[in-house]
Amino acid sequence: MPNTHTTALAAVDPTVAAGSAQFLTPVTLGLQALAVNGKQAHWNVRGANFIAIHELLDTVVAHAQGWADEAAERVVALGLPIDARLDTVAANVDATKVAAGFTPWEETVRAVIADMDGVIASLQAAVDGLDEIDLTSQDIAIGIKAGIEKDRWLLVAHLAE
Repeated sequence: MPNTHTTALAAVDPTVAAGSAQFLTPVTLGLQALAVNGKQAHWNVRGANFIAIHELLDTVVAHAQGWADEAAERVVALGLPIDARLDTVAANVDATKVAAGFTPWEETVRAVIADMDGVIASLQAAVDGLDEIDLTSQDIAIGIKAGIEKDRWLLVAHLAE
């Protein structure tokens, strides 16, 4: 069992810390999964739109890593640890939509969008749930949600007809 004792921080209500961790932990785990799967997709995408998708996926991965860090650091700043090791991510996130090998660009884009949709659902739950718990944590979730929705839009545009 991991050590989940809070660290002594000035003016941090343990209820706020626990509530924020409840909502930001799934966000962190989903973003970590998106970063790993996005890089997998980046390496194995194939087809006519290769270079555009390949480069866009690098951006998606970099954003996901940054946002995961932001969400995790908020939990830690409130005095709680966070476990986002790969085995923890794999056990808690349903983000297996990205294929293991070479994949046509259309399939790759759809798979990454599906993984993004899972993170967006966690973010919406965080936005809704944090409204009465911690507005600073909610603000972080709102900012991340705006960013990932923009990245999603850029991928969806490749599928538009």
